[in-house]
Amino acid sequence: MRMLLLFAAIAVILILIRKFVPRGKKIALYAVLIIVALIMLLPFYMMFVMSTHTTSEIFHFPPYMTFGKSLIANFKSMNEQVNFMRSFMNSCIVTVSYVALVLFFCSIAGYAFAVYDFPGRNTLFAILLGTMMIPATAGVIPWYIMMSRFHWIDTFWALIVPNCANAFGIYWMRQYCKNNIPVALVEAARIDGCPEVFIFFRVIAPILKPAYAALGIMNFVNVWNDFMQPMMVLKSPKMQTLPLLLRGMVGDRGTDYGAMMLASTCAVLPILIAFLCASKYFMSGLTAGAVKE
Repeated sequence: MRMLLLFAAIAVILILIRKFVPRGKKIALYAVLIIVALIMLLPFYMMFVMSTHTTSEIFHFPPYMTFGKSLIANFKSMNEQVNFMRSFMNSCIVTVSYVALVLFFCSIAGYAFAVYDFPGRNTLFAILLGTMMIPATAGVIPWYIMMSRFHWIDTFWALIVPNCANAFGIYWMRQYCKNNIPVALVEAARIDGCPEVFIFFRVIAPILKPAYAALGIMNFVNVWNDFMQPMMVLKSPKMQTLPLLLRGMVGDRGTDYGAMMLASTCAVLPILIAFLCASKYFMSGLTAGAVKE
């Protein structure tokens, strides 16, 4: 999540530099941004490098900065210790299902708050925003009790359903709809006889691609890296997600850090791929409405 925020901050700063900073100062500012980006990317590079070394080589001083020859050995050791592919599929199921539901419900609710004028709209939206002020940890015990009564312990439902229509997602989509969807466009579709459902899915949804990308990536990273909730509800080893698997690789009598770094690298790659695939829409979604013309 910090890397995504860093990339977003760099993108916004570059836009402001291009618009407001004289050409003579741009070189120094670009140099500072490049140095900051390299510092933030260094831990990822070292993780990739250490995944190809043995444990003794990882703790060598000075540290090795080039790739080693123990990648296959670490891969075999990782598969002997844990069922990586099972946990990887579990994380994919939970994350993809959750993100899909968040995008669906939050976009519909945000569109309704932005376009429709119904009694109590502002009051209901204020209450929704008020829930964002409640710390997430304050709801852990009630959430666990509800999941237990629903018999959702040791199932993926406890991780997917409860927060699929969250306040931040609704607020995000509402603001994007309000700033980027002309009311005249919706009224024109109604005059043409288009039903409300088709107006949303055929007219509005394509416009929301940048908002979908930004909200989807943020939720993807949060759920993919979530440790606390899976630890509380997923009891059996066959149901564990990747964060639980990585925690289980830390042994009391020693840890194979080479295999652990390889597992960490494999766990990070889906996040990087998802961000690179949606980076264009992600940046435009974050900066939409930042400049009013």
